[in-house]
Parts: sequence; structure tokens; C-alpha cells
Amino acid sequence: MAVAADLSKYLDKAYENKTLEEVLAAPVSALAGVTDADGELLQKAFNIKTVGDLGKNSTLPAHTPWSP
Repeated sequence: MAVAADLSKYLDKAYENKTLEEVLAAPVSALAGVTDADGELLQKAFNIKTVGDLGKNSTLPAHTPWSP
């Protein structure tokens, strides 16, 4: 079943037209409001390197509000 979702408000401009697979493989800095420095901290603290890693991580709450 195909599902469509507009993720553009959650992604940096460079990733707005990427496929879901490409977004999941992208560094967490591809998310709106997440800097490269934030990505480095996530990697050091939780070994999170990609958007997919972040989504699969059970340590961080899934309901963390982001305000892009």
C-alpha cells in the first residue's frame, strides 16, 4: 500500500524532494533545526548517525516536539 506524506516542513531544503529511503539514510542534520553539531552529539551519546537510526532509537521519546 502506497502512502503519501508531506515531510517538507520537517526537512532541510536539500532533502525535501528525496525518497523516504534517502531521507532515512541521511544524517540527522537533514532534519529541520538539527545542526551538524547536534548530529555529532547524538552520535557520541546514542550512536545515532542517520534519520533512520533516530527513528529506531528507543532511548529518546518519540513525542519530542520539533518546531521547524
